[in-house]
Amino acid sequence: MIRGLLVICMTLAYVLVVGTPVLIYSAISGNTDFLYRVGILGARVILRLAGVRLVLQGREKVPTQGAVVFMANHQGNCDPPAIFVHLPPVLVMVKKEFFRVPILGRGMRLRGFIPVERQNRERAFEAVEQAVEALKAGHSFLVFPEGTRSRDGRLQPFKKGVFVMAIRAGAAIVPVSISGSSKVMRKGEFAIHPGTVRLTFHDPVPTAGYTLEDREQVIALVRGAILKGLEKEEWPLEEQRGRPGMQAASY
Repeated sequence: MIRGLLVICMTLAYVLVVGTPVLIYSAISGNTDFLYRVGILGARVILRLAGVRLVLQGREKVPTQGAVVFMANHQGNCDPPAIFVHLPPVLVMVKKEFFRVPILGRGMRLRGFIPVERQNRERAFEAVEQAVEALKAGHSFLVFPEGTRSRDGRLQPFKKGVFVMAIRAGAAIVPVSISGSSKVMRKGEFAIHPGTVRLTFHDPVPTAGYTLEDREQVIALVRGAILKGLEKEEWPLEEQRGRPGMQAASY
């Protein structure tokens, strides 16, 4: 509990004291690169305060050229900063509610992050359209195809929208397995338990030549790769029992 309070207080202080002047500078200059680097530094500080030890596997598989979509499973609150600090510059599709946070929300908009309103199908389509254009313009993305954090650490069904985005843009998908983060901070819990989080980067899954009708095949390839980097206790119960799990959910 004490560690959780410390992390929250330090996060708010960092955003207010460091983020405010950098945000003003970025808004005036029109250059958000420094703002992005400050965000990365803040994520590293928060991970250290939370007692998170990161172990990386397969980082050399990340493409060095061209826009790609990094797709990772989502176990807990430490997932975004844990993977964010080990990626090349990326844009992120973020729940609309986070854009209401003072300073942070303005910074995300300024950088080009895209708000997602999952309850509104029409707005969800609009977000995908924006992401497709950004990918075609050369911007890589980080997305969590489950759409939300897992309550028990097990892999959930995937939403289809992020796969539509990648296929329409012709962008390769880099599957990333996040293992162990549910033990650090579970969904719905405030307490933080220091521990090790393993990030496994898998071979890119190309989407060139695929159509939207083929998206279930792409989903299966990405899902299969992510499963390989998870512990059996993090697999869906259907997979553990040797039965195919649900491949995808709706938008």
